[in-house]
Amino acid sequence: DELLKLKPLYTQVSGQGEGDNTSLLGQYVFPATIIFTMVVFLFEFYLDLRQRRSYKVTKFPSELAKTVGSIDADTGKAGSSAAPSGDESKSKSKKKGGEIDTHKPLLPQLETKFTKAQGYGLDKVNFSLVSQIYGTFEAVAFLLLGFFPYCWDKSASWAESTFGWTETGDEIKVALVFLGLTTIIGTITGLPFEIYSTFQIERKHGFNKQTAGLFITDKVKSLVLTAVIGGPFIALLLKIIQWGGEHFYLYVWAFTFFFSVFMMTIVPVVIMPMFNKYEPLKDGSLKTRIYELANKLKYPLTKLFVMDGSKRSSHSNAFMFGFGKNKRIVLFDTLLEQVHDDEILAILGHELGHWKLGHTLSNFAITQIYMGAAFYCFSRCYASHDLYRAFGFDGEERPIPTIIALLL
Repeated sequence: DELLKLKPLYTQVSGQGEGDNTSLLGQYVFPATIIFTMVVFLFEFYLDLRQRRSYKVTKFPSELAKTVGSIDADTGKAGSSAAPSGDESKSKSKKKGGEIDTHKPLLPQLETKFTKAQGYGLDKVNFSLVSQIYGTFEAVAFLLLGFFPYCWDKSASWAESTFGWTETGDEIKVALVFLGLTTIIGTITGLPFEIYSTFQIERKHGFNKQTAGLFITDKVKSLVLTAVIGGPFIALLLKIIQWGGEHFYLYVWAFTFFFSVFMMTIVPVVIMPMFNKYEPLKDGSLKTRIYELANKLKYPLTKLFVMDGSKRSSHSNAFMFGFGKNKRIVLFDTLLEQVHDDEILAILGHELGHWKLGHTLSNFAITQIYMGAAFYCFSRCYASHDLYRAFGFDGEERPIPTIIALLL
């Protein structure tokens, strides 16, 4: 019974949580949301704890040690630590910074890498545990304090006093003010975690190459792009919901589908170059072999780029993008520095395998089906005033903001 009495501290009725809600939905939905949030947190926290136990293992896997030891014995490297000389040194691996030297025994090198990898993984999972605790605490605290109705009321008040916008005649404009406010608050509360992850954990393990200036520039660019692209998107989405009538979810679904395709098209060619530099891969054996691999799989590769990922991190990666017969592949410059050409082809073979087997298309289709189902469920709850009242939007004479309905 005490649990069912939970309600936001701040509500629109008086700002002191005095709103009443006696319907079944109104009684259960708010505490059910908090319980669901806690259940998800506990499950994910438990999984991370299991992973943490694995990262605390310091002994190199015995079966792997036996296998690698056999390889060293077969190649005559067991117990040898002499540096290569003459022509051997010219054929040495591209890898740098204490990475694998193919002319020395593999086992001791892998044992060293295993210890480093375990330490990095342990730091990451410990950070994840702390982040989850804070994230869940913040989410539950915001619900109990009435963060959403409070921010909406402040946004509506400020918009009216500053621009003359009202929540009845200019709801979409007020909604954009509300989203701007909540985005700024979310950025501020999340910033300490981003800074610690980038400049402490990644730096400690030798991965971070990002300067404070570049970090700030990236953050500013991201916020500007969120406003420039996200603002019009949300405005159109809300307009469609208001205009679409009983079956608005179909129009919203179609709109988000075409927007997803649009973003998948412009992000690699317009937005990502704002953050990184892309140059064509130089002619040579690697470029020829990549095109041969693509042709073998009938992947319509048209362009091959190298991205300066090293200005932010020493992590390496590769990815593909494009539609129809205009496909492109991007290699991080760190990947070219750290691995052999054969290994790069193996990495690309894995990624191309996903495309060949239709995984990319099927994942996109599943996402769209999920979005359609979510919008349909939203349409069934859209007119339920009891739902919004339970979360503090209990002003009987005030309209329910469409953006709030969508968020809830």
